[in-house]
Amino acid sequence: MRPTAKDLAEAAGVSLATVDRVLNDRPNVSEKAARRVNEAIGRIGFVRNPAAVNLARNRTYRFRFVLPLSGDQYLQELLAQVVEAREALRGDLTDIDVVQVSVSDPHALAKYLAALDPEQIDGVAIMAPESPQVRDAMARLIERGIKVVQFLSGQEKLPTADFVGVDNFAAGATAGKIVGRFLGNMSGKIMVVADTMMAQDSIERRLGFDSIVNQQFPHLVSLPSLETYGDERRARLVIRRLLENHPDVRAVYVLSSEARAPLIAIEEVQDPRALTIVVHERTPFSEEALKDDRIDAIIAQDPSHAVRSAIRIMRARLEQRELIASQEKIRIEVLLKENL
Repeated sequence: MRPTAKDLAEAAGVSLATVDRVLNDRPNVSEKAARRVNEAIGRIGFVRNPAAVNLARNRTYRFRFVLPLSGDQYLQELLAQVVEAREALRGDLTDIDVVQVSVSDPHALAKYLAALDPEQIDGVAIMAPESPQVRDAMARLIERGIKVVQFLSGQEKLPTADFVGVDNFAAGATAGKIVGRFLGNMSGKIMVVADTMMAQDSIERRLGFDSIVNQQFPHLVSLPSLETYGDERRARLVIRRLLENHPDVRAVYVLSSEARAPLIAIEEVQDPRALTIVVHERTPFSEEALKDDRIDAIIAQDPSHAVRSAIRIMRARLEQRELIASQEKIRIEVLLKENL
């Protein structure tokens, strides 16, 4: 049987109230009593169980997901997974909500984060492009005691916040390998499409992609990234212009999480089946496009795993316990028509 707080009090020769004060860093404990409790902890092998303490006190964990205001099918999938997790954990003294904000304005997002109250929120998972304003706002949240998880998109130079998501450099490198292998010895150009290159995940994916293409497939040329900013009209315009000016484009890499608008734009100019197309994230649209050969491969990460992992990490940080690293590692999944 695991030693209890009562066992610890008996071993230390102090009251249960004193043990509670020591374990929770409360005042009005003498140095001698604190030393006796800490010595007894090591002697009897006492392990504090914050979850049991919170259950006894009827404490509810309060977590929030801050997601982009605008998006397409992948964003809707993330929202659905947060709602599913909220319902599943409602009986586990865990309250989860989601707020959608405009992440295109880093100053406004930083202002929103600055207004979060540690008395109302225990942890927050934030999906936002990299910017100094948002990075600093996250750092201030941590200083105020709110646990922070960078959700799917990280902030450079913020090592004090946890990150949930795939290794984006490796994901981009995987895309480069697939494109190069599918094209074989065919020379030509590769169109690269992103929502924005301000996002840290986009930058890392592009670096990974270029590292493989430049090193292993020198007969292929990766064109400068096209930024659509999530605007379908802009996507149609910039993609049409590029394909008209570069008739030797042989492949397309959509490194953002939404492939629908770029693929529709390509279809207005030519048959996408004549190109090798690799995209990110499994959505109803990308799944159907994979089935009918308009897309050749999807590089995916499980959104339900990502949501659950963010919640587990925030809870573990509050309970001051170690994470199970293998459980929180988000795998890179490569989907083809044949293994869908």
